[in-house]
Amino acid sequence: MPTLSGKTLFITGTSRGIGLAIALRAARDGANIVIAAKTDRPHPKLPGTIHTAAAEIEAAGGKALAIVTDIRSDEQVYAAVEQAVQRFGGIDILVNNASAISLTGTLETPMKRFDLMMGVNVRGTFLCSQACLPHLKKAANPHILTLSPPLNLRAHWFAPHVAYSIAKYGMSLCVLGMAEEFRSAGIAVNALWPRTLIATAALQVIPGAEPERARKPEIVADAAWQILTRDSRTTTGNFFIDEEVLAAAGVSDLSGYAVTSGAELRTDIFLD
Repeated sequence: MPTLSGKTLFITGTSRGIGLAIALRAARDGANIVIAAKTDRPHPKLPGTIHTAAAEIEAAGGKALAIVTDIRSDEQVYAAVEQAVQRFGGIDILVNNASAISLTGTLETPMKRFDLMMGVNVRGTFLCSQACLPHLKKAANPHILTLSPPLNLRAHWFAPHVAYSIAKYGMSLCVLGMAEEFRSAGIAVNALWPRTLIATAALQVIPGAEPERARKPEIVADAAWQILTRDSRTTTGNFFIDEEVLAAAGVSDLSGYAVTSGAELRTDIFLD
C-alpha cells in the first residue's frame, strides 16, 4: 500500500484549513510535518496557531516542527528549510498552500492588499519552491504540490477580481514552468484545486460565500494524498481537480465530504 510514512512535508499555511487537513492526512501515515505559517498566537478572527496544529499532527501519529514563517521573507523561508533539514534529514514534499485573497474589483483593491496577494501567492510559491528544490533533488520521490487553479484564461474569471486572479494564476504558472524545468530531475510539480467551495476559515469572511454549500477540507487532503503517493517521475505538470483524483482512485461516494448533507454544492471559482 502507498504511504507517506517517514516522508517530510514542508507545508505553508498549515495553521488551519486545507493546509492543516493535508498535514493531518499525512500524519496518519507517520509523516514528518514542517508547519511553516505566521500564526504564533491566537488570531482574533481565525482559529488555530502553529502550536495547535503541531499538537493535532502529533496526536494523529506524525512528527511536527512548527516554525513561524512569513513566506514573503527570504530569510525566514530559507531558515525554516534549514531547520527542517536539520531536524528530519531532508525534504521530500513541498505543499504550497498559503494564499491571500481579496475578491475585489480594481478600484476597490488597495495596493497594500495587491502587494500582499502578489507577495504571498506568487512570490511565496516561487520562493518556497526555490528554497526546497536543492533538497527535493536528493529525495527518492520528490513532489511539489501547489493549491492553485487550472489555467483558464477567460476574461470572465478576471473581470470581477483582477488582482486575485493574477495572483492565483501566477501560482499556476509556477507549476507549468517548474514541471518542465525539473522533469528530468524526477521532481513532480503539480497543482490541485477543488471542484466545489471548501469550508475554510477564509470562506467564512467572504460575503455571500454560502459555506453551507461547500465541502470539508478533507476532500482536498485525501486528493493530495493520492497525488503525493504517486511516482513523481510519471506524475508531473498536471492541474488536478480533487474529485477527479478521487474518482481515478475508485472513490465514487463523496457525500461524506459535504458540510450540509444533501445541499446543492457550489462550484469553486475559476472552474466553468
